[in-house]
Amino acid sequence: MTMQTSGQDETGTLPQLVRRDFSGVGYDEAMRRAREIVPVLRERAQRAENARMLTRDNEQPLHESGLFRFHQPKTFGGMELPFVAVVDIPAELARGCPSTAWSVGNVACHHWILGYYEPETQREVWESNPDALIASSIALAAGRGRKAPGGFIVNGRWPFSSAVDNSEWNMLAVSVYEEDGGAPVDWRLCLVPKSDYEIIDTWYAMGMAATGSKDVAVSELFVPERRALPLLRCRGGREHPGAALNGGSLFAILLVAASSHPLALAAVGAAEGALELFLDTMAKRTGTYTGARVADFQAVQIKLARARCLIDSARDLLRQSAIAFEAAAERDAVPDLETKLRFRAHSAFAVGQAREAVETLWSCYGAQGLYTRDPLQRYLRDVLAINQHFSFNFDIAGAAYGLFALGGRYANPTM
Repeated sequence: MTMQTSGQDETGTLPQLVRRDFSGVGYDEAMRRAREIVPVLRERAQRAENARMLTRDNEQPLHESGLFRFHQPKTFGGMELPFVAVVDIPAELARGCPSTAWSVGNVACHHWILGYYEPETQREVWESNPDALIASSIALAAGRGRKAPGGFIVNGRWPFSSAVDNSEWNMLAVSVYEEDGGAPVDWRLCLVPKSDYEIIDTWYAMGMAATGSKDVAVSELFVPERRALPLLRCRGGREHPGAALNGGSLFAILLVAASSHPLALAAVGAAEGALELFLDTMAKRTGTYTGARVADFQAVQIKLARARCLIDSARDLLRQSAIAFEAAAERDAVPDLETKLRFRAHSAFAVGQAREAVETLWSCYGAQGLYTRDPLQRYLRDVLAINQHFSFNFDIAGAAYGLFALGGRYANPTM
């Protein structure tokens, strides 16, 4: 397909010459398409890092393959795959470029989240452009809103809005207060068009550089009610506004409790990519000083096995909880708070395992890994950066689960 000309410095979703319908694409075919793209992403990873954003030449094949739209409702031409796809597809892509996989996990899950909004809002976005990319910032404390006739007045500056340069819309988390202040009384995810927010280029990062996770800001912005998703109605089940249009189990999964899954797999896939590189390198390396074959060192063999087990364990944790989330939705059941907190802890623990796997490989890789030309150092920086995300701080996630399991009171109304 011939791509429409678009400058790298433009913002917004790369325009497509044709409209594509992916509603007939199943899980196996989506995974095949993801595997097919991996070598291309791997070859372009350094260029993507230099660009500090999701590059246009990476964005285009993801449009053509439909991999941005694997959780978009079939009604609008999306694949609407089972929730476990949000584990498997980003993990596959991250073998080639963790930053690009992170961006795919982000914007793909925003297609899923948009399915919870008012039908009119879904049509507003997707009837105009079914390929429209949507960024987000889920930092509820960063956005402050107050009720107004027909909607909300919103102010704030939000950090870490991944793929914002490529997006036409943004989902901004907002805590709503009464006019006289005090504690928040409502929590909304406000869908805002790119014309209504400022992008502030803060993204000079040591890892995950190609995610383009810049700040965004708005001032005294009016957001209509239909574009302000009430998070208290998205804690599992079909009470949310989009249920009138999207009745599948995918759209009965609780949003906040499952929100870390689309991001965690970039770390697991990065660890998988690092292991593949390690295997390829070590199979033919000899020691610079001794001439001995490195693959014959038992210490190297043991560390390789440890990394393999850490990666497998991390992926299994995330897959099991993703499958359990959707199984509950299929039964019209809402997981209890203990389960929600346990699965959030799974995400943080899995990312920690992925980081440990790459660190284990790095520890016996040798001085070759010091060169910026060697991709292992990028995998290492990327998993370290992912592990810094609030969602993957195991001390926070583990303390929340432990507090509740021991009879304490855990207070998060959006859970």
